[in-house]
Amino acid sequence: KKVVQEREDLKAEIKRLKEELNAVILAHNYQLEEIQEVADFVGDSLELAIKAGESDADVIVFCGVKFMAEMAKIISPQKTVLIPRPDARCPLADFATPEKVRELRERYPDAPVVAYVNTYADVKAVSDVVCTSANAPQIVRALDAKRVIFLPDENLASWVQEQVPDKEVIPYRGFCYVHHVIKPEVVKRLKETNSDAIVIAHPETRPEVRELAHVVASTGGMVRYVREHPEHKKFIIVTEREMTVRLKRDFPDREFIPVPGAICSNMKKTTLADLHRSLTDMAFEVVLPEEIIRSARRAIKNMFKLMNHPLAEKM
Repeated sequence: KKVVQEREDLKAEIKRLKEELNAVILAHNYQLEEIQEVADFVGDSLELAIKAGESDADVIVFCGVKFMAEMAKIISPQKTVLIPRPDARCPLADFATPEKVRELRERYPDAPVVAYVNTYADVKAVSDVVCTSANAPQIVRALDAKRVIFLPDENLASWVQEQVPDKEVIPYRGFCYVHHVIKPEVVKRLKETNSDAIVIAHPETRPEVRELAHVVASTGGMVRYVREHPEHKKFIIVTEREMTVRLKRDFPDREFIPVPGAICSNMKKTTLADLHRSLTDMAFEVVLPEEIIRSARRAIKNMFKLMNHPLAEKM
């Protein structure tokens, strides 16, 4: 009882500080339930990037991993961007370095570099355009090139290749450990024991896992699919565990089955106490060199241009 009360007090204090600072709290779909509950917006990388650009808040508090907070800073360099856990890195983003991107450019001079949002600012700065799992095929399709370098996720690259067969997608050899370790036999077993369930898989999963899915979608796409198909009552969600928490909160009348062991430890680092400390002490601010912001901003703006999104005009 005491623990519950302390938690509610902490939530109330976070709300008070947020209003006092004119702050907005953005949380990724993979964040802990307690963080999702206090966030102003919960979404996937693309949705949160758009919210960061559209928000009139003075302070953006990003509950996610480092590259997401960097993205918010690049889109809104005039705002203060805080990340409650600066040690929340992304092992997928860690695969890509500016040096390796330059090497690929030399090897394939005719291929533009498409950087998945799961990259750090210095990698975006040496790329031509950014994409998310929600819009990757659209971005690659829209580029005036016969082949593209796609980094850093080889599984997402293979999915984009399937969606855009008339172009050559040159993959970078990286992967998301959470999605990469999901075995097809585990998904098969879940399907066998839940024959009435729709399987939705993230495009970062391996091709043999995606083949077992009825739908392949980003986390934002998963939310949309469930919303648009009220006739389906049960879903196997093949992505990070906390996505089922988000879906259950939005659709309490449906059943969502997670994949055992699909947990991103970095996404679980941020707690209510971390968020409270971040707002109290204005910690930890995302600071990036101006040159990195300028170059990475160009790549992000190119994404919004190819999407015909109004944010392209604001950047």
